[in-house]
Amino acid sequence: MKVALVNPPWSFQGSIYLGCREPHLPLELGYARVLLERAGHEAALLDAHARGIDLVALRAEIAAFRPDMTAIATAPSYLFWRCPPPELRVPMATAAALRGHGGLLVAVGPHGSSTPRAALRKLGVDVVILGECEEILVLLAGVPESRFWQIPSIAYRRKGIDHVQGGPHAANLRTLPALRWDGAAIARHLHHHHRFDAVPEGPGAELEASRGGPYRGAPRGKEPLHDWIRRRPLETVLDELDGLLVEGVRYVYFVDERFLPDRDLLEALRARDVAFGVQLRIDRWSREMLDLLGRAGCVSIEAGVESPSREEGGAPAVRRSASAEELTALLVHARRSVPFVQANLLPSSADDADAVEAWRQRLLGLGVWANEPVPMFPYPGSPAYAARWGAPDDGAWERAHAHYIAEHRKFSDLQDSRPLPLAELEHGAR
Repeated sequence: MKVALVNPPWSFQGSIYLGCREPHLPLELGYARVLLERAGHEAALLDAHARGIDLVALRAEIAAFRPDMTAIATAPSYLFWRCPPPELRVPMATAAALRGHGGLLVAVGPHGSSTPRAALRKLGVDVVILGECEEILVLLAGVPESRFWQIPSIAYRRKGIDHVQGGPHAANLRTLPALRWDGAAIARHLHHHHRFDAVPEGPGAELEASRGGPYRGAPRGKEPLHDWIRRRPLETVLDELDGLLVEGVRYVYFVDERFLPDRDLLEALRARDVAFGVQLRIDRWSREMLDLLGRAGCVSIEAGVESPSREEGGAPAVRRSASAEELTALLVHARRSVPFVQANLLPSSADDADAVEAWRQRLLGLGVWANEPVPMFPYPGSPAYAARWGAPDDGAWERAHAHYIAEHRKFSDLQDSRPLPLAELEHGAR
């Protein structure tokens, strides 16, 4: 069977999307390609975003390949499944362009994971996968519609009835392969994600060591899968990293939602000539391990920091598990060996704005970058959404989006300064 794996040509005009606009390696599609090929299928990964091709060119390539099944991502890469664009404008337009050329159309991503019926209806695809897609795509390949009932974690429509089978799928990370990217894909990947210490030289790449969730309350569209940590085998991670280095990669960003203090991994990184960036929860790191992180080549840390209440002395209580003073000390200690350390401040309605700003200014004075608190989107399926509205229904994305743009008048530099309503963003995409 021939399977096409498509990363659409993303655009973000009018969006409240907070993620990076640059192309990143679509890791989930890379894993799926290898697993499909191992199962005897022919798989092609078409990354329209990285290659800068439009839907007309993408459709021509799909028509030439003549796939029996085409998977379309609803988030720019696995790195941004936790904070995808709320609108489905680009995936809807992609599905419309490929309909009649791509065989069975399958949507993969966070939207179908939290609201499968709504994603199925909006996208007009044949199947939506709930949760992580790599292994489910292999199960779908070559299976007739009459046997869809045997496949877990999918939604599909048959005879006018929507069927949703099982919950979001969690992949077995111990069996996911070490990825290999062709030289052309790496050569065009000049972006060094979240790097600010130097002008990038040579290609960058993304890599995954584990999956799981950061502290509860963080914005992400795949909440059910992330209450525990799953690690890839160290030898697999290093095999993939060595393959990237052979292709000339000079910097890697670990897409892990919470990069773990793993001594064996850090010592292996230290033995290789590569710089890297991470996102972590700094109150889970000792000073010794932060020192090793710096010696291993880390040049960028993004430490998400929430402040749910106020502590004595006027400093925000940034975490229940560590005081503001403890966190400040850890951030400053990390900055001694890592060139760029960011405390990514996430707002809370219980915060004293003056106290948060005073703490932010203090961090800046100590050499730690601290952004102004960014208004977080209440993604359907996240604790923030559940606390306000409960379980997500078919109108969850519209509800969350309308609330967000009504509540906030000031947006991040990464967002469009005048975001459009969700219905307007998606109008005419099909």
